[in-house]
Amino acid sequence: MTDMTPRRKRFPIIRRILRNWRLRHQDPRNFAIHMIGIPLAVAGVLSLFFVPWYWGVAAIMIGYLLQWIGHCWEGNDVGEWAGIKRLLGLPTVAISPRFAQPAEKSPLASD
Repeated sequence: MTDMTPRRKRFPIIRRILRNWRLRHQDPRNFAIHMIGIPLAVAGVLSLFFVPWYWGVAAIMIGYLLQWIGHCWEGNDVGEWAGIKRLLGLPTVAISPRFAQPAEKSPLASD
């Protein structure tokens, strides 16, 4: 018997995570630099098991530095830092104000 479930319904959590991630990375420069920084950081973690530790640490630091630069361009908080700020009760900027959609006017609001 074949699975007739549409692809959209198979992995709703993954789709939601990717959609939210894309909302926080709308600036093309930020998106592009993340495509370099994320694999570099992951490679750094993996390289800790195979090469001298300082190469892995350097790759992790450079990967995160690139992502931080991207978020400076975008104008929002880095994901991990935003989580820490939320835990401490500090204000965060999840989506850059220049990419945020204006709130729709409520039909109950008076003109």
